[in-house]
Amino acid sequence: METTSLLPLLILISSLVPGLLILLLREEQVALRTFLNLFGAVAKVGLIAWVFAGYLRGEEYNFIFRLAPDLTFALRVDQLGLFFASLSSVLWLVTTLYAIGYLEGGQHRRRFFAFFSLCVTASTGIALSGNVITFFVFYEFLTLSTYPLVVHRGTDKAVEAGRTYLWYTIGGGTVLFLGVVGLFVVAGPIYFGQTEIIESLISVSPTQLTILFFLILAGLGVKAAIFPLHGWLPISMVAPAPVSALLHAVAVVKAGAFGIVRLVYDVFGIGIAEQMNFLTPLAVFAAFTILYGSVRALFQDDFKKRLAFSTVSQLSYIGLGIAIPGVLSSTGAIVHLVHQGIMKITMFFAAGNIAETYGYYKISQLNGIGRRMPLTMGAFTIAVFGMIGLPPVAGFISKWYLGLGAVEAGSYWVVLVLLASSALNAAYFLPIVYRAWFCEPEHEAVPRLRSGRLETQALLLIPVVVTGILSLAAGVFAAVAGSPLSIAREIAEKLYLL
Repeated sequence: METTSLLPLLILISSLVPGLLILLLREEQVALRTFLNLFGAVAKVGLIAWVFAGYLRGEEYNFIFRLAPDLTFALRVDQLGLFFASLSSVLWLVTTLYAIGYLEGGQHRRRFFAFFSLCVTASTGIALSGNVITFFVFYEFLTLSTYPLVVHRGTDKAVEAGRTYLWYTIGGGTVLFLGVVGLFVVAGPIYFGQTEIIESLISVSPTQLTILFFLILAGLGVKAAIFPLHGWLPISMVAPAPVSALLHAVAVVKAGAFGIVRLVYDVFGIGIAEQMNFLTPLAVFAAFTILYGSVRALFQDDFKKRLAFSTVSQLSYIGLGIAIPGVLSSTGAIVHLVHQGIMKITMFFAAGNIAETYGYYKISQLNGIGRRMPLTMGAFTIAVFGMIGLPPVAGFISKWYLGLGAVEAGSYWVVLVLLASSALNAAYFLPIVYRAWFCEPEHEAVPRLRSGRLETQALLLIPVVVTGILSLAAGVFAAVAGSPLSIAREIAEKLYLL
């Protein structure tokens, strides 16, 4: 594996350098900071689009820096990594626009946007990692770069949430480190996508393989918010709305889910995972997490906390799909990386808009909010229908393929889990929609905290409308070549050939 291109490195630099430069700016240098933010975000989208076009032409993109004879920093573009990197870059651009509007007039914006850029650098690094060691480095970098965002407000509650976040994620990182080191000892350097590496694990004892698999799974399960490792996520909702959106749609939780996909397919291989019966415990924990998160969401009046427990539930669809053998279920799991991201970020944008415009943080305060904020709540409603699994929104496509895969594999109990989950999704989301559109406002005249020609400021409104439209388009145009579904199907088929 030799260096064939500097483009993977440039993709990382496009957000790393702006982040470091922003740290050097003064707080009042708003225009320059905004330029660096937007330049980095647009450059990353452009570079990934360039690499995507080249990948479709059959070009290879690898960057290797040898640290020691058996230790390399490796970046590699494959279809799965490019899929995740594309999601990260597009949603980072949208969230950057939202954050600029959201934090207008706020404190510590220089620090916020610096670590915001470093956070997406870590997410992109995870997507483009060529081996297990590089993946681990960026995985831990993500923990460190996200912590300042969680504690951004500086309140006692924020500091406590940050402390909890660090306990969970550093603990998970330690367990992951033990698994990665153990894997390196018994099998040498593990490069993603190399079948001969997977074949070398066959000679390792079953006991060692089992211990290493579940050590790594536990380390990834913290960020993936799999029960009982999910406790940090609802507490972290004290962070500003752009951070919550980033945590739930692009960065931390999605990195954990993406890591589980890599673990099963690119590290151990689906053959060994099935043979050693590793997938059954993963399926059981994922299914329980889906139902547990939904039940907890039912009892939350805090808007963002209800969304947080929804994420705990929805994210485990990915783990469940990976744990069901078959191309169809894997397609549903992989496409849900994107579908969950665009639907969930829509929801957090909507929650942020309502809080910033009217000061409402509780669901019980949302009576008639749809009349005051029709575009925001229209986008939110589309995302709700998707989360429930109603056609033609993106979430329906994910659940349809997960269900088809379960039937194909003879795992009919999974279909029952999906149906129960959809019923619970409806039970905790539809009351919000009903309040917003059909209940009379408790107060007819409510002072707006944010001004704007429309229902709120343009930089807050445009992102939620865009992601709401994307949530619908991903379902309506799922059959079109180049859609997230078509790409996910290609990825699943290739992974099953490894």
